[in-house]
This record gives sequence, C-alpha cells and structure tokens, in this order.
Amino acid sequence: MTLKKKILIGYGVAFALMGLVVSWAVANLISLGKATDAILSENYQSILAAENMVDVLERQDSGMLLLFLGDVEKGIAQFQENEAVFLEWLARAKDNITIQGETELVQSIDADYSAYRKQFSSLTDLRENGSATLKPAHYRETVYPLFAKVRDACIGLRNLNEETMYAASVRAGGVARRAIWSTALVAALALIAALMFSLFLAERIVRPIRRFMEASRKISSGNYAVQMTVETGDELGRLAGEFNQMAQQLGRYHEMNIEQIISEKNKGEAILSSIEDGLVVFDTRLKVTGINPAACRMLDLEFKTGSPLQCRDVFPDPDICDLIRKTVETGIQPDVPEEQRIIIFQEEEGFKHYLFSITAIRGRDHNLSGIVLLLRDVTRMKEVERLKSEFVLAASHELRTPLTSLGMSVDLLLEHAAQGLADKDRELLQAAHEEVHRMKNLVDNLLDLSKIEAGRIELELESVPVPTLFDHVETVFKSQMAMKEVSLTSEFTGELPNVRADANKITWVLTNLISNALRYVNKGGHINLMARRSGSSIHLSVHDDGPGIPPEYQSRIFQKFVQIKGQEAGGTGLGLAICQEIVRAHGGAIWVESSVGHGSVFTFTLPVE
Repeated sequence: MTLKKKILIGYGVAFALMGLVVSWAVANLISLGKATDAILSENYQSILAAENMVDVLERQDSGMLLLFLGDVEKGIAQFQENEAVFLEWLARAKDNITIQGETELVQSIDADYSAYRKQFSSLTDLRENGSATLKPAHYRETVYPLFAKVRDACIGLRNLNEETMYAASVRAGGVARRAIWSTALVAALALIAALMFSLFLAERIVRPIRRFMEASRKISSGNYAVQMTVETGDELGRLAGEFNQMAQQLGRYHEMNIEQIISEKNKGEAILSSIEDGLVVFDTRLKVTGINPAACRMLDLEFKTGSPLQCRDVFPDPDICDLIRKTVETGIQPDVPEEQRIIIFQEEEGFKHYLFSITAIRGRDHNLSGIVLLLRDVTRMKEVERLKSEFVLAASHELRTPLTSLGMSVDLLLEHAAQGLADKDRELLQAAHEEVHRMKNLVDNLLDLSKIEAGRIELELESVPVPTLFDHVETVFKSQMAMKEVSLTSEFTGELPNVRADANKITWVLTNLISNALRYVNKGGHINLMARRSGSSIHLSVHDDGPGIPPEYQSRIFQKFVQIKGQEAGGTGLGLAICQEIVRAHGGAIWVESSVGHGSVFTFTLPVE
C-alpha cells in the first residue's frame, strides 16, 4: 500500500466517523420534529375548536337572554349568526379526533347542542304565537342547564387536549434530551476513535522519518556504514532503499577521495610554507584562522597557532585592523595608496619594511567568508631607494658648483667674445649656454625631489583662499599667455572654503601644471582653472585643449624622467613627480584624465581648513 493510500484511508475514516455523527444528529432532529408536529397536528386544532365553540356558545346565550329581556329580533339574529360558526368549529373537532375519550366528548357536545337549539326554536315559536310570556325563571330552569352542559363539554374537550399536549411536550423533551446525550456520546466515541486512528497512522508514517533523521545525523558525522531497514513497500520503503544505496556510494566516494584530499591538503600546506611572503587569513570576526610560517617569522609569533588570535594580537597598528574591519563591513577591498601600505617593525638588526595588501575571500554564493592579508618584505627595496636618493642628492650637490662655473663662463663668452666669432661658432656657444642652463634646472629639480622624498621638505601650512592662488598664477602667466595667444580662465563651483596648505608650494604645483599645458597647447588654445568642493577636500583642476596623453603613458606620467614619446619640449621629466610629492605631503592625491585629441585634465586635492 502506498503512502498516499494510507493518508487517504486516514482521511476516509475521519470523514466516515464525521458522517456517522452527522447522520445520528439528523435522525434525532427528525424524531424531535415528528414529536413536535404531532403536538401541533393532533391537539392544537382540537384546543382551538373547543375555545372557539365556548366563545360562540356564550354569544348565543347572550342572544337567548335578549329574548327573555324582550329584544326578540336582536336576540334571534345574534343566536342565528353564531349558530353556523359553532357548527363549523364542531365539524372541525369531529374531523380531528385523535385521542382516547375525545369521541364521547364530541358526541356529547353534538347531542347537547342539538337540544339547546331545539329549546331556542321552541322559545321563538312560543314568542311568535304569543301563547306565553318568557320569564327569567323559565331561562334558569330550561335554557341555562343546557347551555352549561354544552359549555362544560367544550371545556372538557379543551382540557383533554391540553393534557394530551402537555404529555406530548414532556415526551418531546425526553426525545430532545436523549438526542443530545446520544449525539454527544456518538460524537465523543467518534472523536476518540479518530484520534486513536490518527495517532496510529501518524506513528506509522513518522517512525521511518525519524529513522531517516537519525541515519542522516550519523552520515553527517562520518559514519557511512549506516543502513535503513525496509519494512514497507510504499514510498518510504522505496526511499529507504535509495537512502541505503546513497550511503553506500558516499562511503565508497569517501574512501576513494580521502587520500586525495589529504594529499591536496598537504600539498597546499607545503606551498604556503614555501612562500616567502607572509599570509594571514581572518574570518569575518577578525579572528586568525590561518597563518603561514613566513608570516609567523615576520610577526614574531613563533608558530603559536594553538590559541585563537585576534587581529589586534597580531598587528599593534590599529589602522590595519580598521582596514580589515572596513573590508568585512563593506565587502569591498580598500583602495590604499602604495606609500600608505607600508608596515615598519623594529628588530634587533634594524627596521623592517613590509608592504601589505588585503584581499576578500568569497564563497560560491558570493558572500564574504574571510580576508587574506599578504605581507611582502620590501626592506631591501627601501634601502636601495634610500641609497639611490642619497646618491642623487650627493651627485646633485657635486654637479651644482661646476655647472655654475661653466654657466658663468659661457655667459661671459656670449657677452664679450660672441661678436668676434663666426656664425657657426656663435651657434655652438649659444647651444652650450642652453644645455648648461637645462642641466642646472635638472640638478635643481633633483635636489628638490631628493629633499621631498627624504622628508626634509618644510611646509608652512596656513589658511589660503583658492581664488588667491588662481589670481597669483594668472598674473605670473599673463605675458606668456598673450605672447602665445592662449587664453587662461578660472571657474569656481559653489562657495569654496579656504584650504590648509603651503601657498608657495601649491603655487609651484599650479605653475608647473600650467607651464606643461602651455608648452603643448597650440596657438589660440585655451587653459581653464577649475575648483570645486567634494566632501572634506577641494578639487583643483587644470584643463587644456592640447593633443592629450596616450593611455599607455597616463599610469606612468608621474614617475621620474617619464616623457611622452614624440612630444618632448625641453622638460626634465621631474616636474610632475615633484608635484605628486608636494600634493602627498599635503595629504592629498593627484591624477590625470585625458584622451588623445581632446586635451587633458590634471586634478589634485587639498584638505579643507
């Protein structure tokens, strides 16, 4: 028998019991209705006829009294009007004889009323013939006894039917009480039977399901040898067979893959152990769930991975933990500049510099499941960079003095001996003069950049209005713009607060950006200075309609000595690098947006005071 048939049988039994209760209740209601109908049909009509006969008889007796009082015509009329009514109700009483003793009473009423009518006829005859005078004593002796006899018979008929109706009512009440108790008893028995059958059927259905749950728990705990007992041939029995087959397949799959899984796990651990970069894995609660030996050495944890570690236990710098927490909350990897992703640890042999990067781990449903922190040792790179900066600084200092002397010598020759030289010699001397000055600018830029990178730049921060900066650079380039026929305009978006900056250094940045734009903008071109507020910073932009910057150079344009191929115009390739360092020293950022043939936009940010 299938599970569906079992459930249908259970519902069928419940419906059958419900139908039994309903049928029993309907049968009791029909019996009660019949008892009530019997009361109405058998007795009520006779009571109504007796009541009306008594009423009509009394009106006829009133007409009889009018005869004795001398009002003959009215008395006769009243008697005759009610005579037909009395006979009609008497006929109804005869037709509704249903109980014992009712026949004798009806016959007595009929006989006595006939005598009463005859007495009325004899009185009217005597009155018409004038043979005698009607006296009240005659009424008491002859008429009233007949009236009283008929009336008492009618009252007896009424009382008999009332007693019978009362007895029927008592019987109907008994039927109703028996119907109530019997219906309640049948309903209770049906409810108990339905409940017991439901519990039995539910137990029969739920018992295998409980076994399935217990077997599933065993499988989830790793016991694949569990088997279900097939007791029935319904769907649950077939499901038990499929479950046993599944458990066997899982057991074989587990035995087949456990070695491969262990091998892959060991391989992964070996790869992580061989990586020189440090790896630290965090869960969404910033708890360390994995760490490789390189990270343990970097963080001086001595492989203490037995006890649970939190992010604050591993990194004393709270900024790193804040970045990881922000990544967990937003699900987005932080965009931090490279110079801000350096961690410095002091060790016995000196300082160690580590470059860190944060990567989010996502599951199949793309939900965040963890964070990976990568640590790369850049101490040697930083040391090489420091040595390079010191070398550049020393070389620049050493080159400055001979270049100054050489420049003065070339200037003196141009001033005093140029007239006596041939045109070709004069051109060579002029070329030497330009190259010496270009070399001096290069050395000065190298010195400035080395000071900035070494942290020796001194900023005189003050509250500076942005329009003041723009007005100053417009004044500086006024003559150069007129000479090249290039227009320079400024544009402000909304009300701008003052910025906190070193006015001289920021003016140098603007001057360098405008000078680069002027160098590449054609005659009749346009340079526009723009300023707008964005949150807690001010964005300053220099927009030009020059030839633009190719995409392959836009990511390298702020590096040292990088110049666009085919667009060299006598620069040193250090101006934008110095601009970037000055802006960074102010806590801002600088970038470029450009497309070939549509000009360029250089934008940098300064903090609002």
